[in-house]
Amino acid sequence: MLFHLSAAEIIILIPVFLFALTAHEFSHGYVAALCGDPTARMQGRLTFNPMKHLDPIGAIAIFLIGFGWAKPVPVDPRNFRNPKRDMILVALAGPGANIIVMVLSFIGLLGIVFAGNAIPAFISEPLNLMLRWSLFINSILAIFNLIPIPPLDGSKVLIGLLPPRQARFIAGMEGYGFFIIIILAFTGVLGKFISFGQQLLMNLLLRLVG
Repeated sequence: MLFHLSAAEIIILIPVFLFALTAHEFSHGYVAALCGDPTARMQGRLTFNPMKHLDPIGAIAIFLIGFGWAKPVPVDPRNFRNPKRDMILVALAGPGANIIVMVLSFIGLLGIVFAGNAIPAFISEPLNLMLRWSLFINSILAIFNLIPIPPLDGSKVLIGLLPPRQARFIAGMEGYGFFIIIILAFTGVLGKFISFGQQLLMNLLLRLVG
């Protein structure tokens, strides 16, 4: 899907993508630690080293189908002080981190616009491209991971909010949730959903600065 990019664009895209994935997974582990679960810290996942979080297949997928994923941070809910509430917080932490990075990228783009010619072109042009990619990738990761299909973060939020019987039904989809996501991706439904979510987020950001 992204094979049409130039070498210069790919060089800019790769660190942006790695940072977005790293921020997402680090946030899961950090909030889990705050809630009493040291598993991520004990396994060396509370780090901004992207190599600790990289999933090779998930990294390739961003070029093939326009979205990707990292290795999930290990979480043991048995260590949580309030398992249901804390699991929701941990699940929301990853997409929340991507939304924060997205907002900061948007602010950075506004700064470039307002600065105008005060920033030399050899700095402003690659920085502009980097921030645009950051806006795009982090919005995708946030929206994609909030879809309530296991094993995505949205399913963990939904499980924490539903009554026990319905929660068990959603949790039982874990074994074939990935196949549902693949079907949605190749039928175009997933892409349309993500595009709709991106538009909502952008409209919200524009309203905040308007």
